[in-house]
Amino acid sequence: MYRIRFHGRGGQGIKTAGRILGNAFFHEGFQVQDAPRYGAERRGAPIFAYVRASRDVIHERGIIRHPDLVVVADDSLVPVPAAGILEGISRRTVLLVYSHDTDATWQARLSTSAKILVLPPPKKPTEVPEQGSVGAACVGAAARLIGVISADALRRAIEDELADAGPVVVRENVHYALDAYEYVGEHQGLVKEGGEPSARDYERPAWISLPFEDARVSAPAIYAAATSVEVRTGLWRTLRPVIDYARCNRCWWVCGSFCPDSAIDLGDQGYPQIDYDHCKGCMICVAQCPPHAISAIPETDAEQEQPAEIEP
Repeated sequence: MYRIRFHGRGGQGIKTAGRILGNAFFHEGFQVQDAPRYGAERRGAPIFAYVRASRDVIHERGIIRHPDLVVVADDSLVPVPAAGILEGISRRTVLLVYSHDTDATWQARLSTSAKILVLPPPKKPTEVPEQGSVGAACVGAAARLIGVISADALRRAIEDELADAGPVVVRENVHYALDAYEYVGEHQGLVKEGGEPSARDYERPAWISLPFEDARVSAPAIYAAATSVEVRTGLWRTLRPVIDYARCNRCWWVCGSFCPDSAIDLGDQGYPQIDYDHCKGCMICVAQCPPHAISAIPETDAEQEQPAEIEP
């Protein structure tokens, strides 16, 4: 049985990538399971998709813990523990990373016995896929690495899954998928089917004791403040909102009221301040700011950006 695990962020087409790969397997005569798993359902949040494919009936269910292929559509997820990129990989696992860095760089960073391959984004800006099409490039490379899916089956699967999106979207995603399919051509068939799990390897779940808490803390309706401050949801962010204080009118109630995570507060001088530990990068504040004083920059460039000085 082939066991494939996709990792990405909301908005990159990872759920759709799993469905396309499952459909392509089906066109080749396989029994298939494909299913996404969500945390918080929003753009930028880590999500997972699982695909199982076999010539026989599939009895396994649930999370894939020992994958044959792990596909990472966003390399910024690798150091995030909650993303679980490296969970269950072994020397026979193939790790495919969509990244600007090289195979050797990732091999040195992760120091793993798993085989690592990099699918680089196109160098020309005009050829770089939109966020939602990154999954198509990843699924194209995955199909070739598996070695039992033809280019025709891949194309048909994309047409099936994206038919409602219109011919332009279908054509673009077929282009990205087939480009990636050709790029990893020399590694065709590198991913091998995993065997059936042995009962001898069974491990009991690690039970966690949950003592009774005061109802103000554990009740379904949250009455107490700051119950999730330790959860750094800012790690989900791929774009960072930045305030240009030279243009800010200090009408902070607009951006602060519209922020769905209450991540914008008022500073000592009456200007809005963004809590980047908990800002998820939804960019609602960018859209709502009346004087357009808030702009979005890529998170990868954020460390090099210097915020504007606040006038006293």
